[in-house]
Amino acid sequence: MAKHILLVDDNEDFLSAAREFFATQGYQVTTARDGETALKLVAQQPPDIILLDVMMPRMDGWETLQALQANEQTANIPVLMLTAARGSDSVKKSFDHGSVWHYSKPITDHHDLLLVIRRILDQQS
Repeated sequence: MAKHILLVDDNEDFLSAAREFFATQGYQVTTARDGETALKLVAQQPPDIILLDVMMPRMDGWETLQALQANEQTANIPVLMLTAARGSDSVKKSFDHGSVWHYSKPITDHHDLLLVIRRILDQQS
């Protein structure tokens, strides 16, 4: 069965490109444009990994990550934070809040991101 990735980002261009790329690599891909929608989707069908943007409308990535961590049914889903913020403070905050990885945007190489995702999923098995 294909691994399931939930992509959460308010940038539709990124969602489209990433969804298409990961689908061609054999992944089941679901997308959401904000944290509230992501939480609803996770409740319906928990993914194997979540790629979560930090800055989004309605519910940002930090709030979404906190909600995922607070729910015992979703706390163990690995979350990879995506952010345009640069610097060690952003990386530290990602790990301090419970994400398993921090990836800087803009994402110009989906193959590199795929390697990170595969590594995270392999560690979960």
